[in-house]
Amino acid sequence: MEAPLIDPFARAISYLRVSVTDRCDFRCLYCMSENMTFLPKAELLTLEELDRLCTAFVGMGVEKLRITGGEPLVRRGIMTFFRAMSRHLESGALRELTLTTNGSQLRKYAQELADCGVKRINVSLDTLDAAKFAEVTRWGRLAQVLDGIAAAKEAGLKVKINVVALKGFNEDELFGLAEWCARDGHDLTFIEVMPMGDMGEEHRLDQYWSLKDLRARLAERFTLIDLADRTGGPARYVRLAETGQRIGFITPLTHNFCESCNRVRLTCTGELYMCLGQEDVADLRAPLRASTEDALLKQSIRNAIARKPKGHDFDYSRQNVAGQMTRHMSHTGG
Repeated sequence: MEAPLIDPFARAISYLRVSVTDRCDFRCLYCMSENMTFLPKAELLTLEELDRLCTAFVGMGVEKLRITGGEPLVRRGIMTFFRAMSRHLESGALRELTLTTNGSQLRKYAQELADCGVKRINVSLDTLDAAKFAEVTRWGRLAQVLDGIAAAKEAGLKVKINVVALKGFNEDELFGLAEWCARDGHDLTFIEVMPMGDMGEEHRLDQYWSLKDLRARLAERFTLIDLADRTGGPARYVRLAETGQRIGFITPLTHNFCESCNRVRLTCTGELYMCLGQEDVADLRAPLRASTEDALLKQSIRNAIARKPKGHDFDYSRQNVAGQMTRHMSHTGG
């Protein structure tokens, strides 16, 4: 094992999120525009290049690899990449291989993911109402996603449901979503909508539902027990005494979680974002392609980690959106 990746604030970088494509079969309102211009395929890293990059990170102490997009399962040949990454699970170098998905392709791929050593997945699902689901995803079909979740359970995958809290959209489903997850054995995490993409400031403020308020409303019906659980990400967890289920809260706006940040994000073009909420980016594609040896690539990774900031600047206070990122969430991979 090489020297671990330590940032300027003494945080060990052990978690890499990898976007394998900017494409998606949905067009969620808070994630991308309906008429997206996607990257030319020639600009994307090949699956072999993604393998080499991830392997370099694993060699420097990354223990958790989360595959994202866009929708990762729409990338042609993606299971080749998962099969390649499974060797790091078998060696013990990688502790967890997982992915975040919209669920649309799970019926096709769930069993193969499980065979590659994936134990749990995150499924983005903001509503259980078919009409509202079609509205928020623009192109999605709820029945297909629910069938995909069922396929994941059949394959033995643990499913966590990720819900973006959207004011005026899914506020009335708070208890319904919690009870559905409890009944089906899913963990549940609520996420504050982040100021990513050129969606219009007024629209962002209209969407924003503070998880402080959401949690208070949840406490009106359930007894919330704070947990010390950590899964390698930014969520803080509670257990509902009445159902026994675990619920997480990701609060980049109301409670900045940057002090424990252990992750960086790699895009499908080889850009490394050291912080989701900052524009600083390191190009890893150039050193990757400059040499078949990894020395230059690994030094570029270390140089990038040395620039990791203390935190982001997201802020919705004072009725304006501060710290907004012009790139869409799908570009960075969440």
